[in-house]
Amino acid sequence: VEMEKGNHSMVTEFILSGLTDRPELQVPLFGVFLVIYGITLVGNGGMILLIMSDPRLHTPMYFFLSNLSFCDLCYSMIISPKMLLNFLAEKKSISYTACAVQLYLFYTFSDFECLLLAVMAYDRYVAICKPLLYTATMSRKLCKQLVAGVYAVGLVDSMIHTCFTFRLSFCSSNIIKHFFCDIPPLLVLSCSDTYINEIVMFTLVCCIIVSSLVTILLSYAYITSTILQIRSTERRHKAFSTCSFHLTAVVLLFGTLLFMYLRPTPSYSLDTDKVASVFYTLVIPMLNPLIYSLRNMEVKDALRRAMNKLLTNS
Repeated sequence: VEMEKGNHSMVTEFILSGLTDRPELQVPLFGVFLVIYGITLVGNGGMILLIMSDPRLHTPMYFFLSNLSFCDLCYSMIISPKMLLNFLAEKKSISYTACAVQLYLFYTFSDFECLLLAVMAYDRYVAICKPLLYTATMSRKLCKQLVAGVYAVGLVDSMIHTCFTFRLSFCSSNIIKHFFCDIPPLLVLSCSDTYINEIVMFTLVCCIIVSSLVTILLSYAYITSTILQIRSTERRHKAFSTCSFHLTAVVLLFGTLLFMYLRPTPSYSLDTDKVASVFYTLVIPMLNPLIYSLRNMEVKDALRRAMNKLLTNS
């Protein structure tokens, strides 16, 4: 797996150590994550189809939600198939190019999810704080421009991460102590000076996370102020309930990302990071459609109408 290059050797493939090296746990873990993967595909795919098929859900909020479901689908498809295969494979290898592609796509959709949650917070701010201007402000054109802008930022940011990571030399070992290609475990393998990489990673991740969090916090500060001024208890409860599922998704994702990436390098523990990575790459994409469907009356009503239509046609 290595080719001579001067006094060093160049890695041409990596070995993913996976979640555990205990053979007796491989098959049970395969079963658990296969179920998680299946629920993720069905939940997010179903959410996208439901929003597309029901005209009552053709609003900015559900347009953003369908894009969030698409992001979660991509998240899962980038990580899960290779992970599931490695539970049963003797040689858990991934080529140098495939590793770079996986890292690039992972950071693209990671950025996309963070920024999209910020956009969704702004959408809730306009809906609750400026309801008379909501239709004019959150036009279809603006919604598409916001999503396109989020994609553009994600693509550029992940390209920077990938280029900086794979300009390094990997000459001491090719065993990645993780279940997918991520920057921190790759930096551990490098025999190059990784100081610049650590600064770039911290700065870019910090910019994405902090800018998203500031937008979310400011939006909800105005939302909370507006809701508290509503005299009707019923209207106040309804306003809070429309934000509750979004806040749940925000807390789950950003809590994990802050723990993962905004820590000093000496405090990194790859074993701890594996658990956190499982949560935000596999568990959160499974939970998001459940959070939005179980706590949202409009989604439940749309699902009920879709089921009745299927039963009627059959």
